[in-house]
Amino acid sequence: MEIATAYLAGELRQRRTGVGWATVSTAPAPAAEPSLTLTEVDAELDRISRLSGPGSGVARADGVSRLLARATADEQVFLRSLLIGDVRQGALDSSMLDAIATAAGIPLAVIRRAVMLRGATGPVAVAALTAGQPAVESFGLTVGQPVRPMLASSAPDVPAAFAKLQPNSEAVIDTKLDGIRIQVHKAGADVRVFTRSLEDITARLPEVVAVVQTVHASAVILDGEAIALDDAGRPRPFQETASRTARTLDEAPTAASAPITPFFFDCLYVDGDELIDLPLRDRLVRLDAVVPAGSVASRLVTGDVEAGSAFFAEVVAAGQEGVIVKAPDAPYDAGRRGAGWIKVKPRHTLDLVVLAVEWGSGRRAGTLSNIHLGARDPRDGTFVMLGKTFKGMTDEMLAWQTQRFLELETSRTGHVVHVRPEQVVEIAFDGLQRSSRYRGGLALRFARVLRYRDDKTAAEADTIETVKATAAR
Repeated sequence: MEIATAYLAGELRQRRTGVGWATVSTAPAPAAEPSLTLTEVDAELDRISRLSGPGSGVARADGVSRLLARATADEQVFLRSLLIGDVRQGALDSSMLDAIATAAGIPLAVIRRAVMLRGATGPVAVAALTAGQPAVESFGLTVGQPVRPMLASSAPDVPAAFAKLQPNSEAVIDTKLDGIRIQVHKAGADVRVFTRSLEDITARLPEVVAVVQTVHASAVILDGEAIALDDAGRPRPFQETASRTARTLDEAPTAASAPITPFFFDCLYVDGDELIDLPLRDRLVRLDAVVPAGSVASRLVTGDVEAGSAFFAEVVAAGQEGVIVKAPDAPYDAGRRGAGWIKVKPRHTLDLVVLAVEWGSGRRAGTLSNIHLGARDPRDGTFVMLGKTFKGMTDEMLAWQTQRFLELETSRTGHVVHVRPEQVVEIAFDGLQRSSRYRGGLALRFARVLRYRDDKTAAEADTIETVKATAAR
């Protein structure tokens, strides 16, 4: 049940297998008859995920090839998509919770809360389908067991965020740091650090462990961000933080690694007291009582929209991502994008040129989806690659761009259609980061399509100098 629940939601129980597109891009001839079982597949992926050291890449590819050789044609399509995180059948985790609730005859709210507290759907599905509602309700907040983090909805600016909250009420405005989300659990001397996806990265962040060991509580669960700062206290490039958390568990940070500083903005548990159902204002009282002041994220509590906007401007000027405007009376709605938290970030836009497009898969099969984006180099009229995106595209846009880019096609390489650099597209993005992949040395972060600009020619697209100036601000 647990394996099936994960696979139908498009997830692997092994968070990382080391298998990428190159490993599954070719497959042996499919089996004529099905023979694989869920437990066999899961056991083989467990084995593959533990491979390391010299020769592990070859051994991993060999294991995947042998697994696919036992799969039928349909099973190969599903397994390949599952291995690279590209299952797009439309029934992912949120739909899975609905299905479990229906199959077990248990209220959806009970299922959701249990999954939130357990941090995984599979164990809750087993409890629901084998032992019923009492077993599901027995899941509780446990130090050492990460819970799914509360997420924020979006607003274009601070006044719009205030408008989403109760009118004429105060708001807690937290700094949205340009780091990575962490959830930290302390039980006595033992400290565990988890990512937003609930991966244990304790070994990679000894600085965070050292800070949490100074917390004034024997047992605590904290929500926060970890970030690399320069000597002036400004955020270093995001990838320096990301590189620390992307290391393998057996690779210790080197002396040259960027030091990481944690900042906490919420408290879910303190010495036997579960806080997630309490209002934010009460959780902040407990946070301030147990965490040293220098490790608490800066915040403003105000009912004045202008003061909130000024705080947002200060935060952005300091190099951070923006703010999160929060309702003081909101509980911690773990695992959901609740109305009580609203993020506000400055929106950057560029007019770029489409250089190539990739054929889509899953629901987007048969359409050209992922677009390659370039900025104009005025020195020679070429275009400098800045990244790719398939975000922000409606069905109508997908249909239009498929026809448009087939008209501009110049050649194909595998699933990539290369096109004449003529079509301009307006792209929104959250920031830029250094990249050795692209010759311009920069890559877009969280790029998404706003609209296609048929009113502009490629000669009017933004230049790489404009992009570099944006990165320098």
